Formats: sequence, C-alpha cells, structure tokens
Amino acid sequence: MHSLTLDLDNRDTITQALAGDRWVVACLCAAWCGTCTAYRNAFETVAARHPDKLFVWIDVEDQADLVGDLDVENFPTLLIQRDDTVAFFGTMLPDPALADRLVKAQAEQTREELARLAGSSSERREWQLDCNLRDLIRDAG
Repeated sequence: MHSLTLDLDNRDTITQALAGDRWVVACLCAAWCGTCTAYRNAFETVAARHPDKLFVWIDVEDQADLVGDLDVENFPTLLIQRDDTVAFFGTMLPDPALADRLVKAQAEQTREELARLAGSSSERREWQLDCNLRDLIRDAG
C-alpha cells in the first residue's frame, strides 16, 4: 500500500506529514461508488510513482466531519496541495496516466508560481480558503 486511508486513528500521523514541506495528493471518494472502487488500484499505482509525496484516500462519508463542506461534485475528486497552497481541486477521469501527469505538472511549479496561480482566479482563491487539507483536519480534530 503506497497511500494512507484517512481515519480517526491516523489523523495525527497525517497532520504531522502535512506539517512539512511535502506534496499531498488526496483522493476524495465514497465506498458505495463503483468508479471509486475501481480507481483505488490506479491511485495506488500513481502513489508508487511518487514516493516523495503523501497520497491519502479519503472516504467522504466516513470523514464527513472533515470534508462535509467541500464541493465534491463527482468521483473521483483529487486535491493536490503543497504546504498551505492548494494547487488543484477537482473531479478527474479515473485514469492513472492523467492523474500522474497532473501530479507531475503541479510538482514542477516553483513556490512562486504556485502562489501566483493560487490567486489567479476566484475558483483558485476559493480553493485556498475552503480546500486546505491541513485546515480541514485541524478544524475537524
């Protein structure tokens, strides 16, 4: 297993991992969703390609206290973050090659470029306020 599944027992571990200068790739899904079930192995494949990043699987129903206010329109939804900068939040096709390219593209951005992009549109500014995984875990804690 190359990713962690967020649960009540490991929130502290994930919070500590988020405290460092590390990329986090979170997949928001639901156990009842057939697409999510099928995508889980693909997510693990992408995680194996990026061992320097923290990959977290989040079941939106099991972790409703944490993600309840997030606007998850469809599954799978990816959240990609470095420190307190949310680089991406949105629905993805369940394609590991697409997810891999997205993770690589985000990780190639400099801190300055990430900061510029974070404020470049109203949608991205909302991500910073609403989708920061560090804040969501802390607030649910």
